[in-house]
Amino acid sequence: MIDINQVIESLDWSKDPKGLYEPIGYTLASGGKRIRPTLAMIASSLFGGKEEEVLPAALALEVFHNFTLLHDDVMDRAEVRRGRPTVHVKWNDNTAILSGDQMLIEAYKLLSHVPTDKLPQVLQWFNTMATGICEGQQYDVDFEQKNEVSIAEYMKMIELKTSVLLAYALKIGGYIAGANPAQLESLYQFGLHIGLAFQIQDDILDVYGNPETFGKAIGGDICCNKKTFLLLTAFEKADPQSKAELQQWLAISNRNQEKIAAITAIYDHLGVRAAGETAMEEHTTLALAQLDTLPQNEATAQLRSLAERLAARKK
Repeated sequence: MIDINQVIESLDWSKDPKGLYEPIGYTLASGGKRIRPTLAMIASSLFGGKEEEVLPAALALEVFHNFTLLHDDVMDRAEVRRGRPTVHVKWNDNTAILSGDQMLIEAYKLLSHVPTDKLPQVLQWFNTMATGICEGQQYDVDFEQKNEVSIAEYMKMIELKTSVLLAYALKIGGYIAGANPAQLESLYQFGLHIGLAFQIQDDILDVYGNPETFGKAIGGDICCNKKTFLLLTAFEKADPQSKAELQQWLAISNRNQEKIAAITAIYDHLGVRAAGETAMEEHTTLALAQLDTLPQNEATAQLRSLAERLAARKK
């Protein structure tokens, strides 16, 4: 298989004005797991597709994903991404916004190289995916101001914000290689459940991860009062005293380390980490079940292995 990292490294961002393009190169050079382009490439190989035909879509998905991170980091005031200063910290907010905008344009430029006969459908799905991510991000923002959010509402939000990108990466890769509608739906559902498992694991790692391997500061979601699977589960499981303590700490915005320690202790008391791990395992199992309906070859084994690695990840 084509080395995605090598191809991304070969993209030229040494253009003028440097203030626009340098942050793009910086962002893409920071690594990451390259899950989305990898999924597109594997889905294509599952059906004997040609790598050069799916590569433009795979690259577009990765550039688009990184564009969303630039804007997310500004909105969340995140200071670290993949172990390095975020773009808005290294440069400034305006640079992160404008370079992010250019990354979105670059994603569509890459996408335009998809085989002509496949491009209309791929473009439609790409747009549906992009809209879903924006809707999911808005729900995420709205939830910060909402006192009560159900776990079902939260799961819908992360489906849009995280899962649809994985699901459409697989669907687009399979479609370009000629998969039939039933197979495309199986790929889509696999990606959807992997995305849900991935985000629940992310919620767990934000509290319980090792900052050196996680790549960003621990407890960021707690400091921002983000509605995560852990927080919403805590409210569902809490007795009146624990609920009152949670609400008391959520109202505090200037004692971050104390807040992280106190809310983590409440999580420990209520056993929400175990609940999160159970939910993550359930979605991983649902994802793996979709693979049984697909051709069984090396690519299927790669998808199975990827799902299992994501479930066990520490970063």
